[in-house]
Amino acid sequence: MHKRSAFTLVEVMVAVVIVSVVIAALLQMQGNTTHKFFAIKEMMKTNQYSSFLLSTSDKYSFESSKIDMKRLVDEFELENDLRRRLKSMKVEIDYEELTTIDTSELDESSDPDETSNSTLVLEIGKTSLKTSEFTTQLIRVKLQ
Repeated sequence: MHKRSAFTLVEVMVAVVIVSVVIAALLQMQGNTTHKFFAIKEMMKTNQYSSFLLSTSDKYSFESSKIDMKRLVDEFELENDLRRRLKSMKVEIDYEELTTIDTSELDESSDPDETSNSTLVLEIGKTSLKTSEFTTQLIRVKLQ
């Protein structure tokens, strides 16, 4: 009887196919991870720009205006390269009033001519921050 000491051609081909499928799956996972990483990076940048709008004083909060990002971030301590990149970015801020709630209308006092000292007016609006790269929207509440 002759003893077999090597792999057959079919066994080698099956091993190569299995290794190829595993490598293709790993490459696909790497591509998906890279795509997700860049999407998260862009979301973080958008959130950073939105936080500039939220953190500035109320001068841009409840009005529509067109400014450059440099004016929006004047109050922040930023790295020079980030400040340089933001210098040329133009921003359009649009404010849209969604609803106004006057709490004096909800007062159930017996005398309609009597005014309460604790009346409060809530203005709910949507602020859109638009650039050439992204658009983000914030819901704003203004107390009067």
